[in-house]
Order: sequence, then structure tokens, then C-alpha cells
Amino acid sequence: MGHKAGFVNIIGNPNVGKSTLMNAFIGERLSIITSKAQTTRHRILGIVNGDDFQVILSDTPGIIKPAYELQASMMGFVKSAFEDADILIYMVEIGEKELKDEAFFTKITNAKIPVFLLLNKIDQSNQEQLEEQVQFWAEKVPNAELYPISALENFNVKVVFDRIVELLPDSPAFYPKDQLTDKPERFFVNEAIREKILMHYKKEIPYSVEVETEEFFEDETIIRIRSVIMVERDSQKGIIIGHKGSALKRVGVEARKELEKFFGKQIHIELYVKVNKNWRNSEQQLKRFGYNR
Repeated sequence: MGHKAGFVNIIGNPNVGKSTLMNAFIGERLSIITSKAQTTRHRILGIVNGDDFQVILSDTPGIIKPAYELQASMMGFVKSAFEDADILIYMVEIGEKELKDEAFFTKITNAKIPVFLLLNKIDQSNQEQLEEQVQFWAEKVPNAELYPISALENFNVKVVFDRIVELLPDSPAFYPKDQLTDKPERFFVNEAIREKILMHYKKEIPYSVEVETEEFFEDETIIRIRSVIMVERDSQKGIIIGHKGSALKRVGVEARKELEKFFGKQIHIELYVKVNKNWRNSEQQLKRFGYNR
């Protein structure tokens, strides 16, 4: 029996459940998930291996019209997802009617590769609404295989995954069979910290933050981490730290617990806050943080 392998790229508007779906496929929590838009900033690969297949999943930022250089770089990751996909997953949620970028939508409807349209969050709808939405999207994206799913409840996820494997091209594996992702450990440290900031701070604060892990030392029983939280203004630094450091301490404690589950080891983490003015519009800074387009 031959071997199949290919790139399956997930795109859609912010907050439709792309990261939840990828984590459900993988069985690991690689992509951070919060109720805020623009949670995913990078293109993250998650790899699912079987004896005769390798599915390389790609979670991408939600599609938006860029307002500053960081967002333009994020949309660059989405554009690249069209270029190397063997299978494209276009994800929408119940009640949604359009993609926020018409050019991307045209690419989906004109795609020459298999397209899956996944209608997510059906656990939040009734039968009448579901039937109306299925008909609407079947007409709007006639080249797609349409599946109603609930990524959060794991409904129909296996059906979709098995169909993906069927459609994969014949190919040897692209990555070692024991590899889970293309990202290094420090990336997941940064993401765990950023997730807690997204959860606990309001308004512009989470979107003005970038995290950089300067030290990551691992031995048999413990990982020692030193990370810096970058903000754009002095006032934001004060908000991140909180009264007598209480807010920053909460982020550190919750991130440590998350990372101990992820790495399966004891974690010691030190967090610092620095002002890095206007980093979201600096090409040099964005490159440093991995937002290369």
C-alpha cells in the first residue's frame, strides 16, 4: 500500500473556530484559542501521522482588512496558505454570509484543488437555520464539499479528517513521523503567555503586545524560562504589571500551568515587561518576531 502526504490549509474570518478545529484534528493544543479576534497571528503547522499518511495542517490568522503593518504581515501568511495547499478548508460559522476579503473568496471558488467548506458551531443553531445555511453556502461555493460540524464538540470532525486522508496525493512524508509541529519550543511559550494576556486584559492591550522568550533551559526535571512582554506605551506597561505586580503574576502562574501540561515537566518562568514603541508598524521589529512576509 502507498503513502499519502499533503498540506491542508485552514482559512476563514476571525473567530470561526479554525484553531479549535486544528487542535481537534491533532489531539494536542497547538493553537491558542480565546474569544477575541486576531488570536492567531502566525501560520502554525500541526502534523498528524499514520502508518500510510501524513496530514500537515496549517492554522492561519483570521482574514481581515489590514490596519497596520503587523496585520498586513498576518494576511501574508493567509496568502501563502493558498499557494502551497493540496486541500483547502474554508471555515465559516452559523449565521455568517461572507468572507472579509473578496479577492480571497474568488480564489476559493476558483481553486483547482479539493475545497472543504466546514459550517462550524452547528451546536448553536436549530435544524431550520442549519438547512438554510447549508443551502446558502452550497450555492455560494459550488466547488466545495460541505460538512456541518462542531469543532468544539468534535461532531463530524473524524468524518472530515477521514475524507481528507482519502483525497491526499500520493507522496512520501515531508516531516519526520514523530514530529508534531514546525515551531520551536519558545514559540509555544510565547503563545501561552500571549493567550493569558488576551484572556485577562481589555481593549487595545492584547493587540499591542508581543512576547519574546530570551532564555529556555531544559534539564531532566525542569524547564527554566525567561520571557519579555513587549508593549508600545509606558501606560500599557503599567496595566500589564498591575497593582504591586498582581496582574503580571496572574499571567505567569496561569502560563506556567499551561506549559507544564504542554511539556510534561515542571516549569520555572520569569516575566518582564518592556516598552518597544510602535513595534507593530516596524518592519525590522516584525521580522525579529517572525512576521516575515
